[in-house]
Amino acid sequence: MMKLMFASDIHGSLPATERVLELFAQSGAQWLVILGDVLNHGPRNALPEGYAPAKVAERLNEVAHKVIAVRGNCDSEVDQMLLHFPITAPWQQVLLEKQRLFLTHGHLFGPENLPALNQNVSLSSMP
Repeated sequence: MMKLMFASDIHGSLPATERVLELFAQSGAQWLVILGDVLNHGPRNALPEGYAPAKVAERLNEVAHKVIAVRGNCDSEVDQMLLHFPITAPWQQVLLEKQRLFLTHGHLFGPENLPALNQNVSLSSMP
């Protein structure tokens, strides 16, 4: 069975990235799903602890072949220049055990506001 690990809102924090990568290695998951806000903290947010977006990109690029990501409200096309996996899609779909999962950051889509999908999908949100 395919196993996924989910992360979100790293916001360029190197300590958060190191923890995500540690948990990913321990989890036995085949894919690391990042639901947006990878490198940038955004203009409304304070700088996170250990803010080092270039180093975060470097560390995540080490597992780029195992990452599925979507764009968050703080991600930009400039961020994509540092990352070796795509982050510009506002949503993705993953087939897991005959169930389609709809992946999004949550700032553009939600249960009442979905893009045109041609089959049933499972929806969930991260707190």
